[in-house]
Amino acid sequence: MAADPSRLPSPRERARHPGVRRRQAVGAPAGLTTFKVSSNENPFPPLPAVLAAAARAAAEMNRYPDMGCHALYDALAGHLGVPETRLAAGTGSVALIYQLLSAYCEPGDEVVYAWRSFEAFPIAAAAAGCASVRVPVTSDGRHDLRAMTAAITDRTRVVIVCTPNNPTGPALGHAELSGFLEAVPSRVLVVLDEAYREFVRSPDPVDGLALADTHDNLAVLRTFSKAHGLAGLRVGYAVAAEPVATTLRAITLPFGVSSVAQAAAVESLRHTDELLARVAELVTRRKALVAALAEVGWRVPDAQGNFVWLELGERTPAFAAAADQVGLAVRPFAGEGVRVTVAEPEANARLVDLVATFTPAG
Repeated sequence: MAADPSRLPSPRERARHPGVRRRQAVGAPAGLTTFKVSSNENPFPPLPAVLAAAARAAAEMNRYPDMGCHALYDALAGHLGVPETRLAAGTGSVALIYQLLSAYCEPGDEVVYAWRSFEAFPIAAAAAGCASVRVPVTSDGRHDLRAMTAAITDRTRVVIVCTPNNPTGPALGHAELSGFLEAVPSRVLVVLDEAYREFVRSPDPVDGLALADTHDNLAVLRTFSKAHGLAGLRVGYAVAAEPVATTLRAITLPFGVSSVAQAAAVESLRHTDELLARVAELVTRRKALVAALAEVGWRVPDAQGNFVWLELGERTPAFAAAADQVGLAVRPFAGEGVRVTVAEPEANARLVDLVATFTPAG
C-alpha cells in the first residue's frame, strides 16, 4: 500500500522507494536500506523524456560539447524572458560563485555573507585570496540584513545572499531584499544564490529576476540540481547585467558543461509543470515532517528549501552516529547541528523516530 504523501506513513505503510540509495552506512545493521539525506538531492528519478535526451547526447560523447551552450541559452532565454546576453552557464551554481569571486576580487578584498550558510562560500573566498566576513544569522536561522549592511567596508567587493538559506532553511522576503539592495553601494556585487527557490512557499517570495532588472550589481544564480533533479550532471546558470554575464562567460572553463548536461537541461525546461508537481509533493512532505517534529518537541527554523535544520550543538556527532545506526546519512556541522533532506516517506519517518529520542537544544 502506497503512503499518502500528505502525511508521514505508519510503520506498515513504509514501503521502499525505487530511488533509494542502497548502501551500507557506518554502523547500520546489515541489510538495512540506507537513505542518503545529506546532500539535498531530489529523491525522484529523472523524467523519462529527460533521460532519453541525455541518452541521445551520450551517444555522441566522442565529440566535444557546444562550448557556447547555444541551445541551453536559447531555451533559458525563452523560459525566463531575458536576453541571452544576460546569461552565463556553469558546472552548477557553485562554479559560478568561484568564477564571480575570481573575476571581481583581488587578494585582500572582503566577501560578506551570512553564517552559517552554504559551506562553499568560505572555500570560494579563500580560493580567490579574499577575507571572509561572516555575519551571524539570527536565532531563528535568518539572514541579518541590517548587520550585513553594517559589515560592508571600503574593502568589500562581493556580498553573497543565500535564500532559502542553506543549511538553516528560512527564506528572505522580496521587500526586505529589495531594501537591502538599495542600501548596498553600487560598486559592490551582490550574488543571490537561489538554488532552492522553487520550494519557497512564503508570503513574499523573492523575485530575483525582477531585482536583477533594476540592479546592475546583482547576479542571480540558479541550478538544475535541486528542483530539476539533475545534480549528477552539474549545470547551473547566472542571470545578471550584460557586463557581468559577459565576464562570467569569458572566464568559464572551456567545455565545462557537458553535452549530456546541456541536453538534459534543455529538455527539463520543456517539462517544468511535471517537475513543479514533484516539488509540490516534496513541499507537502516537508510540511508533514515539520509538523511531526513539532509533535515530538522540536521547533525547526522556517524550512523553505527541501531540507530541515536541527540545532544540536555539541550533540551533533552523537546524533549523526545515531542516524547512521538507523540507516540515515545526514549532514553534520560540528558543534552546531545537522541538515537533513526531505526525502522518501520512510526516511522522513525514521528521522522523526530518531529525533524523538533527543532533547531540543536550550
